[in-house]
Amino acid sequence: MKEEKNRKAQRIEFRFGKVGSMAPLVVAATMILWAAFSQSNVNGYVLAFFAALVMGVIFAKDEKAYGEALVHGLSKPMFAVIVLAVILAAVSGKLISASGVVQTIAAYVMAAGFTGRLFVASTFLITCLLAFATGTSVGTYFVVIPILFPVGVMAGVAPEFMIGAIVSGAAFGDNLGPISDTTIASSATQHADLGTVVKTRTRYSLPAAAGALILFLLLSKTVSKGPVMDEASGGANPLSLIMLVVPMVIITLCMMRKHLITALSFGILAGITAGLLFGIYKVEDLIAFPGGFSVSGAIIEAITGTVGTVSMLIGVFALLGVLEWGGFFEDVGALLSRLAKNERSTEATIVLSVGILSMVTGVISVAIVALGDLIHEIGEKAGVNRYRRANLMDCTGCVFCFLAPWTVHCVIPAQLTASFGEGFAIAPGSVPFVNYYSLCMLVILAAAVVLGYGRKPPKGA
Repeated sequence: MKEEKNRKAQRIEFRFGKVGSMAPLVVAATMILWAAFSQSNVNGYVLAFFAALVMGVIFAKDEKAYGEALVHGLSKPMFAVIVLAVILAAVSGKLISASGVVQTIAAYVMAAGFTGRLFVASTFLITCLLAFATGTSVGTYFVVIPILFPVGVMAGVAPEFMIGAIVSGAAFGDNLGPISDTTIASSATQHADLGTVVKTRTRYSLPAAAGALILFLLLSKTVSKGPVMDEASGGANPLSLIMLVVPMVIITLCMMRKHLITALSFGILAGITAGLLFGIYKVEDLIAFPGGFSVSGAIIEAITGTVGTVSMLIGVFALLGVLEWGGFFEDVGALLSRLAKNERSTEATIVLSVGILSMVTGVISVAIVALGDLIHEIGEKAGVNRYRRANLMDCTGCVFCFLAPWTVHCVIPAQLTASFGEGFAIAPGSVPFVNYYSLCMLVILAAAVVLGYGRKPPKGA
């Protein structure tokens, strides 16, 4: 309560009123679109957010308060979690990719003829199950991408479709998983039973998953030969399979509800131990000080490779602090609540408000919690069932947040693909076009609001 009062007391005022307060967001959006259409890597998005932060200083009436707002955004626990997760995941991914296990699995996959569109569809289903079981989409990226993504590309699948299958599966798990933070937040804010929320959400998530699976089977692009595929022809090294201990440890701990940072840390320790004991790595392969003020080895290479992504996250969360203290979230909620006149318009308001905030914040649960009380209030007045509200909120987040190219659901997958080399790398702006789960869910949301699909409340609700 004290923190909330302090935040309100330090609300930033901008020159030119609402127009000035929107200047940082407009600058960021403009440069993001420029970067996306130019197929920029993550560095283009870094420029977008830092340009927005610098521009905001011009419009802020109190520059000191503006600076404090930036720090406020960076003080959010979610920022530290995501940054640490990105760095630790890069290290665990490097332990896997540099061991030869990916080439070994790819060689076995190709020998079995399990390639092309069938491999894409299987990757989607595996990722769905893993994300559903662990309840974390970001954690799923860190486990699945270092293994299945390069294997699929080496087996002849175009990189963008492999990453599309993985992001789609992660979106499904985030959307439907009973231990997902979005599922818990959506049910809690609407005072709805968690089990019933999951049960009724299958009306939306299962058709979207079925549509995505069909699209991956029909549309995935494959290649018959190329330099990336040649990497899998060097033969298998069965000993390297011991490095699968890294994802196994991470998955097990995530399923045990351990913190993501803890799971990644133990995965790294398991990988280093296994690599050294079985002779896959020497100490100098992992860490070396060759002199001349330099450091080398797989671990430091992985850490320094995350600079672009971490820099972008700094810009994103700093901008969130400015938007929060500038009253952007309250203004959006107040504006959209005026649109809620009847049941259908209220449902449209829920989709619009959660969609906007999930894209701006880049974190679905933050948008759900921020708007939860308002949606509960206007939903009750309009007669929208609590389970319907919870499902619309969560499904909307899993559309708009996953399709925004500046969020972790596009940037982190793109960063992880770049770590495998030029033949594997894809741009963040390419990810939304192959996220078939979120695209199918967008169609279902439209049908839900316009045609009333899924509006019938569960028995006893």
